[in-house]
Order: sequence, then C-alpha cells, then structure tokens
Amino acid sequence: MAEVPGPASRAAPGATISRARDPRLDVFRGLALAMIFVNHVPGNPLEAWTSRNFGFSDAAEGFVYMAGVSAGLAYGAAFALAGDMPGGVRRVFGRVWGLYLVHLAMTVMALGIAAGAALWFATPGMLRLHGVDLLFRDPLGALSGLPILTWQLGYFDILPLYVVLLAAAPVALAAAWRAPLLLGAGSVLLWLLAAETRMNLPVVGGSGWFFNPLSWQILFVFGILTGVAMRDGRRLVPVRGWAVALAGGFLALALLWRLWPELGAWGGHQLWRLQQTGAPRWITSFDKNYLHLPRLVHFLALAYLLSALPAVMRACASRAARPLAVMGSQALPVFATGSVLAWTFQTVKTRTGSQPMLDLAMVLSGLGLLWVLAAVRARARA
Repeated sequence: MAEVPGPASRAAPGATISRARDPRLDVFRGLALAMIFVNHVPGNPLEAWTSRNFGFSDAAEGFVYMAGVSAGLAYGAAFALAGDMPGGVRRVFGRVWGLYLVHLAMTVMALGIAAGAALWFATPGMLRLHGVDLLFRDPLGALSGLPILTWQLGYFDILPLYVVLLAAAPVALAAAWRAPLLLGAGSVLLWLLAAETRMNLPVVGGSGWFFNPLSWQILFVFGILTGVAMRDGRRLVPVRGWAVALAGGFLALALLWRLWPELGAWGGHQLWRLQQTGAPRWITSFDKNYLHLPRLVHFLALAYLLSALPAVMRACASRAARPLAVMGSQALPVFATGSVLAWTFQTVKTRTGSQPMLDLAMVLSGLGLLWVLAAVRARARA
C-alpha cells in the first residue's frame, strides 16, 4: 500500500499525526491520470506502454485505490474518536456533490461533441458508440437515467463509481478508526458476494455498471484503511522481506505472462482447466467489471511493493517526477478535462481512422495541455 513509513506503535486513540504530504501519492495519481487519458484514445502508439500491457491490472485500479487513500487523509481526522464527525460528513458530501456535477457536465459536453461532429463535420461515428445510441433508442430511459447514474457513457463511467463510493465513505471512515479488521473483512465479503453471484447495480439498456461499485469498493476501502493508517503515523501493512519477495515474484510472473505469448497461452489454458474442475470464475478469469482475483492481487502486490521500496520514495520526491506530481495534485480538473479531450480525439479518429502520427500528435498535445492546466491551477492555489 502507498503509505508513509511510520512507527510500528499506534498513536493514542483519536489522535492524528500531522505529516508532510507524501510525494508518492501525487506522482502515482498523476501517472494513473496520464495512462487513463492515453488508454481513452484507443489505437495510439503510446497505448502499448501503459501499465495494462505489463500485468493484470491497469490504471483504473490505481485511480480508485488512491481516491480511497486521499479520502482517508483528507477526511480521516474528522472521523477519529475525538474528531468532528458532523463536520466531516458535511465535507464529504460537499465533495460528492461537486463530483456529481462534474460528471453531469462531462456527459453533456460529450453528447454535444458527438452531436456537433455529426451536424457540422459529417462525422456521426460517436453517435453509435459508447452508449450514445441509447439516447435515440430509448430517449426517456436515457434522460431519466442520466441524473440518477443509470445511463453512463463509455469512458465516462469511473466518476459515477467514485461518487457512489465517496457517498458511503463516512461509514467506512468511522469504521476504519474503530473496527478496521471488521471493515476490511466486510469489504472482502461484499467483493466475494458480488463476484460469486454477479450482483451489480442496474443501468438502462444494459446488465449493470461497468465499474461495479459492489466489487470495486474493496480497493476504495483498502485505500481508506491505508490513508487512516497514514494519518495515525503507521503503515497498514508492515514491510517484511518475505512479503516484498512474494509481491515481486507475483509481479514478475504477471509481466512474463503478458510479454511471453507462449507462457500466457499456457497459463490461460491452466486457468481454463481449473475452471473445468469447478473453480469459480472470479479465480480463473481477469474480468474488470467485477475486479476478479488475478487483477485484484496484481494491484495489491504492486501497491505494496511500491510502498516498501525506499528508492520509490526518493524517485517520487525528485525534480524529474515533478510534472506528474503537479498533475496528480489537481486530479479532478485533469481527469475531467482529459476525459473530454479523449472523447474529442476519439471523434476525430472515427473520421480519420488509425493514423499513428496523427494519433501520437493528439495524445502528446493532450498530455501537454493537461500539464499546463494542472500547473496553472497549482500556481493559482499556492
């Protein structure tokens, strides 16, 4: 877990320790945002270098986990034993409302871009993609589903997950101080129940949320537990040599699985054979909707290893990592602007097709714009 190394002993109940901002959180959040943007312009040359090509998980897992860490750090003190819980609840729901409005604004802008491209540039491709066509097939269902989050456009569906998870955060934050083991166990059981029964929240014209909150809550809860532990001046999971070796070994196996086709094919066949013996699908597949076990374990191993290596802390505190840290410190505007930019670039690609140099130019210019936006906002708020 991405945590500040702290003393092994716990602080006095209800007390929180003030610590300098951990540079790893902003750097890895900025990196996750950059990779999400790159992956949201499918077919561009940089897509092959994002994390999903080197393991079982991708940037989305990091985004959700770090959202939980940030919630634990930002609101955790208010929910401690001697904290201001009513004030904390107000702050959390103020943030929830802001996220909800940003999601609505992003969706309306995406629909406007798709409509404008069809009307003015004879480029109707986006009207048939990513769930936009529901507006024509079932306009009442789409328009009624937009404000209650049961109509979500593809590539715009991670913010609704964040809204739902943060709305439930006050309960998790209070439990993280008072009964962390119970909170963790309950989160695992809910994840397991959703994976086993395919339980999900409803959407209009579909089978459920792409990012199933009942499954993805496990990363958010583990993030909250991590953030609260950081607030308390300790690590959630201690650094142990055997655990570092185990995490590193699993990550190396996943890397070889992805880069060595023969090994990947052999491993996939073994998982299929295991499924034929009656093993549940959440053990033998890599389903993203329900965050199946290989994806979950891969991300947790990655988070633990990155938090345990001192070299990672030094690298994140270096000048070279500053651009990513700036982007990570302005996560919401960077994510929202990046999502709209990626949608615009996808609209262009529906007309131009795959043109590697044009795709690369769009993605690089988009990343540059996102960094400028983050730098201007960070300077204005300094």
